[in-house]
Amino acid sequence: MKMDMHGSGNEGGVFEFVVKKRVMVVVDQSSHSKHAMMWALTHVTNKGDILTLLHIVSPSHHSSSSSSSSSPYLATTLGSLCKACKPEVEVEALVIQGPKMATVMSQVKKLEVSVLVLGQKAPSPLLNCLCLPSSTEEFVEQCINTLECLTIGVKKQSKGVGGYLISTRWHKNFWLLA
Repeated sequence: MKMDMHGSGNEGGVFEFVVKKRVMVVVDQSSHSKHAMMWALTHVTNKGDILTLLHIVSPSHHSSSSSSSSSPYLATTLGSLCKACKPEVEVEALVIQGPKMATVMSQVKKLEVSVLVLGQKAPSPLLNCLCLPSSTEEFVEQCINTLECLTIGVKKQSKGVGGYLISTRWHKNFWLLA
């Protein structure tokens, strides 16, 4: 979190502190990451904040595959959408090739991220019956439990219920009707 001190224009020496936070969202082609991005934009960011969209490309993808050929444009396209929705927030898009967890950890530290927002999807009924977490759930839990910044898992509720389920280090599946 960065604090900038600006003169208020007042001759009495009054200063106002503007606290800028950097909010990072890990994005991919999934709908749950896009829901997390929009939730972060509307519920976490304020005027002057920086929203970083991080798209991690797996090292196993080759540049000739169709999924990775569109990946440089995903974060940029989503960034344009965010800027159109909330122009008072600075938006940056990063595309980095590497292992997911290590890349998130290094970028959170390097960019001094204040809040990391991750999309969560509803677990499949089969995995639920077997009491097995999905790889996405494991990734979100690992981020929540190991990163030093505030990490929030966001899951959009079903159409009939509405709102979001929010998970942090202190609360699991907290229902937020917003």
